[in-house]
Amino acid sequence: MIQRSAFKAWLKEMGIVFGAFLILNSFVLASFEVPTGSMENEIMTGDFLLVNKFVFGGTTPRTIPFTNTMIPSFKLPAIWNVERGDIIVFVFPGMREEVEPAEFAYYLKRCMAVSGDTLRIIDRVVYINGQPVPVPRNIKFNSTIVKPPDYIDQRIFPKGAPFNEDNYGPIVVPKKGEIIKLTPANFERWEIFIKREGHVAEMNDGKIYIDGNVSDSYTVNRNYVFGMGDNRDNSLDSRFWGFIPVESVVGTPLIVYWSWDPDRPIFDVVNKLTTVRWNRFGTLVK
Repeated sequence: MIQRSAFKAWLKEMGIVFGAFLILNSFVLASFEVPTGSMENEIMTGDFLLVNKFVFGGTTPRTIPFTNTMIPSFKLPAIWNVERGDIIVFVFPGMREEVEPAEFAYYLKRCMAVSGDTLRIIDRVVYINGQPVPVPRNIKFNSTIVKPPDYIDQRIFPKGAPFNEDNYGPIVVPKKGEIIKLTPANFERWEIFIKREGHVAEMNDGKIYIDGNVSDSYTVNRNYVFGMGDNRDNSLDSRFWGFIPVESVVGTPLIVYWSWDPDRPIFDVVNKLTTVRWNRFGTLVK
């Protein structure tokens, strides 16, 4: 009888601890492992980050624990808005031609522009509303060759745009309530965007239909930001797959609390530990 009572008490304590962990992880702080080098040298592949989720509005779990199966979630109001220059963790919206991503994933980029901003890149220099923006302290280019303005990258966002990653735009980041004029000539550029907002968009016989109704305009439902990696030549970002809904922003990283080589197998414990980057511990992310 005593053993059963002790076991029940232990289960209760574990339940409280697990519940507290879920609340903390969902609404306040979370751990995030960096899988790619798109933010080098500010953030390195294999860094483990503490992410502040509270400032941009924590959420209940977006997936079933230990799986990538998405479930309905609830988001708290944000304490403050995403600003230009913030490094953000967000739910990946999908590749350029995907209404939904093939699988759930978190991405990490720097916010370069917010709703209503006009962004343009000229010979790798980013301009917002006509003014050059501050250069991140650890910005990185892997090549000295700048793609000329007349070079069109077929991978670029939006589909059919005459841009490349070094000479891009101008493009306006959508803002809630903004009215976008639609024509047969620009429909391809906006089709996936409209579908991602939950609407049916199609064109038949030269006419555009939104939710079954003929339309020559579309009213934006949400606010968006534009994200780019600091490792500019090695970053698939908004230049390639589009805008990030503000509601998909999870948080902002604070500090590196662990770092090692992610390519070394975890079961090779001894050699794995030799790759620990002690100098990264406690690094503040900016």
